[in-house]
Amino acid sequence: MRSRDALEVAAERSRVSLRDRLDRLRALGPTLVLGALAAGVSWEIARHVVGGRGAFFAPVAAIISLGLTVGARLERAIELMVGVALGIALADVLVLELGSGLPQLVAIVLLATALAVFLGGGPLLVNQMAVSAILVVTLQPPTNGLSFSRAADALIGCGVTLVLNFVILPIDPVRLARQEAEPVLRELAGVLDDVAAALGARDPDGARAALVRARAIDAHTQRFLEALTIGRETAAAAPQRRSARGPLAVYSEAGGQLDLAVRNVRVLARGAMRAIDVGDRVPPGVVEAVGELREAVACLDPWLGDPARSAAVVDPAVRAARRASAVLEQTSNLSVSVIVGQIRSTAVDLLRSTGMAPDEARARIRGTVAPGI
Repeated sequence: MRSRDALEVAAERSRVSLRDRLDRLRALGPTLVLGALAAGVSWEIARHVVGGRGAFFAPVAAIISLGLTVGARLERAIELMVGVALGIALADVLVLELGSGLPQLVAIVLLATALAVFLGGGPLLVNQMAVSAILVVTLQPPTNGLSFSRAADALIGCGVTLVLNFVILPIDPVRLARQEAEPVLRELAGVLDDVAAALGARDPDGARAALVRARAIDAHTQRFLEALTIGRETAAAAPQRRSARGPLAVYSEAGGQLDLAVRNVRVLARGAMRAIDVGDRVPPGVVEAVGELREAVACLDPWLGDPARSAAVVDPAVRAARRASAVLEQTSNLSVSVIVGQIRSTAVDLLRSTGMAPDEARARIRGTVAPGI
């Protein structure tokens, strides 16, 4: 039986992993298409405008800068453009003076990184100047005299990526945020389901599995927060995405609080596991409170699409906190106190994710604010 159970668990994990990979492939599909387009367009432009031996650096720079412009700040993308072009130009000059070889490679990389530091660049500029210089020295050292055509190729590649990414084919910031929020909410609700089931059945293995699942949400949360950063930058830089700034503000408000909720639920799962392991009695009201917390999380997804539906999140979150607090009148064991504390904290996080002020959220949990306020 144990072997069969282990095989079933392994098969389930494999299915989950495959689903996550397919979801990630679908999420990154537009970026992959954009990268292919950027490489082809930049190569064609550089080949006809600048010329040279194949315009090798244009598509390379386009692909390198795409990874940054899609996942980080616009100003850092510009810093990368400078690093690529400057590194190539510097290496061209130094290779003509020093030649190519092992000593020259060491010296050129040292000079390129030292110049980047002197210019006040961050790790990105330093690394990119070094990489660009290495490409010149090892793959295409200049042979026909000094020419900055390859630096121009790099600028063309980066420029094409920026234009495609922010002007011609900008991503839909709201769709991206919603897409990355969904797995966070799905897994958070799932963990709360698992915790409630484990507490109700006093199942130590179920509690441990819930804790493992809770820890795995961090990767989803990080992608969601990155999506918010990407979305805000795209809405600011892409003219046709300016209208997304309002909806994105809702997602941004929820993002930081969801991160806190994930952390509190992780502690909640750990508290449930401990309560079961030490044999502490957990009243049924706690299980019911966790279930209501799960209902509030499940209602966050439709609320993100329609902020007028905040009551669907607020009401079950408040009920969960108050029901859990009432349990403390029945028992005072430490395990239950920890669980109740995390239910209340998570409820506050969920209330604040709807834009509620901290004082009002805490007051609602205590029952000192009228529901219609």
